[in-house]
Amino acid sequence: MIPQIIVVDDDPIILKRSWNTLTDAGFKVIALKSGKALLEYTVEHPAPDLILMDINMPEMSGFDVIQELKRSNISWRETPVIFLTANEDEGIETQGLSLGAMDFIRKPFVPSVLVLRVKHAVELTRLQHNLESMVDEKTKENENLFLHVVECLADAIDAKDNYTNGHSGRVAAYSKEIARRYGYDEKQQEKIFMMGLLHDVGKIGVPDEVINKPGRLTDEEFACIKKHPAIGYKILSNIKEMPELSAGARFHHERYGGNGYPEGISGLDIPEVARIIAVADAYDAMTSNRSYRGVLPQEKVRDEIEKGKGTQFDPQFADIMLEMIDEDQEYRMRDIRE
Repeated sequence: MIPQIIVVDDDPIILKRSWNTLTDAGFKVIALKSGKALLEYTVEHPAPDLILMDINMPEMSGFDVIQELKRSNISWRETPVIFLTANEDEGIETQGLSLGAMDFIRKPFVPSVLVLRVKHAVELTRLQHNLESMVDEKTKENENLFLHVVECLADAIDAKDNYTNGHSGRVAAYSKEIARRYGYDEKQQEKIFMMGLLHDVGKIGVPDEVINKPGRLTDEEFACIKKHPAIGYKILSNIKEMPELSAGARFHHERYGGNGYPEGISGLDIPEVARIIAVADAYDAMTSNRSYRGVLPQEKVRDEIEKGKGTQFDPQFADIMLEMIDEDQEYRMRDIRE
């Protein structure tokens, strides 16, 4: 792609000379006579590869213009700027660089030097963009690999319980949907999805015979089950790259009214992500077959979540789940990922 350069200068001689020099060198050049004209141009046009701009112009100086560009949309905000100036004052150069200018070219310029400086600036900028794209691509690859490992781990946890196959995946999906409706951005939604997948990771430290016991648990067995949030927190807190990952595992059994475990905290002291996962976890528990009962009717599930608002659940997230239930006319949401 032919690099596009915008030259901004109120001196028509400099403007024409720059246009001729850079056009002859193979660049696509847009010539503008003022900073105001440049700002007007940004409204309906994509950003160029480089802006060459005079500092001393009527109405708006080059410094005024670069400050306005830094407040514009991201493509123009990140466009490199080289100032054209006849001023030898080092203070002017320092000021321009502090405002984000890439470089300075002295006027009157030597055509061959101008071409070389512009070529180098464009090549450097494109190299930076290519490196950023490569980093983004590798980051995405690593995130996908991490998610795959997390999903495999979640499947291994669910396999411990004969009655909750797919539980972690469903809780993750419900949690992500609640977060989306609440206003989380895509990156936050992906994080809470992973937290949902791993919310029960601590069950890896609970004996299978306790998890799969068909009847009522003894106090001792229930105390054993109640250890899984702390175990999960200990496991996940070792993942230094994502320290917040452990919050869902540690706090998803806390209750909004303060009667949960392991710490008995309440209300907004419970991390927001854990309050979301708690509602999703309860919904899946009620809409899945368990060793001691079958799937509950949808109306019963709805009544239990309504009844738990403010005591077991954060009311705002309970309301979102109730909204999801009301939209699920055929009671099909519970089949997600199965």
